[in-house]
Amino acid sequence: MKRFTKMFAGLAAVALLVATAGVHAQVFPAKPIRVIVGFGPGGVADLTARIVGAKLAEQLGQQIVVENRPSAGGIVAAEAVAKAEPDGYTLLLLSNGNAVSASLFKSLPYDTLTAFAPVSTLGFFDIAVVVNAGSKIGSIKELLAVAKANPGKVNIGTINIGSTQNLSAELFKSMASVDATTVPFKSSSEVITAVRNNNVQVAFEMLAPVIPQAKGGTVKILAITSDRRFPGLPDVPTVAESGVSGYQASSWNALAAPAKTPRAIIDRLNKEINAALAVPEVKEKLQGLGVTARGGTPEDLQKLLAADVEKWRRVIEQAKIERQ
Repeated sequence: MKRFTKMFAGLAAVALLVATAGVHAQVFPAKPIRVIVGFGPGGVADLTARIVGAKLAEQLGQQIVVENRPSAGGIVAAEAVAKAEPDGYTLLLLSNGNAVSASLFKSLPYDTLTAFAPVSTLGFFDIAVVVNAGSKIGSIKELLAVAKANPGKVNIGTINIGSTQNLSAELFKSMASVDATTVPFKSSSEVITAVRNNNVQVAFEMLAPVIPQAKGGTVKILAITSDRRFPGLPDVPTVAESGVSGYQASSWNALAAPAKTPRAIIDRLNKEINAALAVPEVKEKLQGLGVTARGGTPEDLQKLLAADVEKWRRVIEQAKIERQ
């Protein structure tokens, strides 16, 4: 009799948990949702959060408040979300920068792979490999030929050491087996100026600031670094297509909640995010930023984060970049 009583109690507890999760999903959200962004206003991450957030607000019937908390490695924003109540009302604009930070910093106040409950990717934005418009180099194959014929003499411009652009250049050098010098600059505008003035022979920079320069005829884009062509530039090949087989490096943005957020809430958010990303107006606005809208499952995002943590760890170690 006691055994049956315990079994009944156990089944009742499970039923209560399922019912509670269902109620949470039905009433969620009952108040505004905060999205904490580890970058300043006006950048690609911030604008992506605001564009998708505006559509989510329409769908969910609640305001989406974007809160900017910029810091090195996005640590301040990530820590705030990691310590937030796991109720779905505080989300993190997760990015490949968080994957880089896992190895770039000596220690973090959270575990990048376990502190968050992945929800969905929002979009991927490519890095362009660019040269001066007047350069005789017209393709990745020609760039490799010049670099291999002149070891140590080709300068590659990127923004600061440890940035995605910088690590993408280091990965390129490693996979293409070329001896070139990576030259870091403080900002994207300085990188583009260096290319235009022939102070560097090539640069790795985000598409968003490069596209206007390419359209204006001051630089030319040799390739993009992602695993597929950018819809806004269908004639520009990828680096992998251009001779560096297996090469892939891109930035991405996603949304994640604190760990232990109920799965019913994660699933609701995932459903609404993917619906928002399918709206033509949202896709068009993101493409204008050089972002390809692309959602997915929470499991897809977890795999992406883990793979990027490992990828950039290897690049950082091979490039002998000092941990901060």
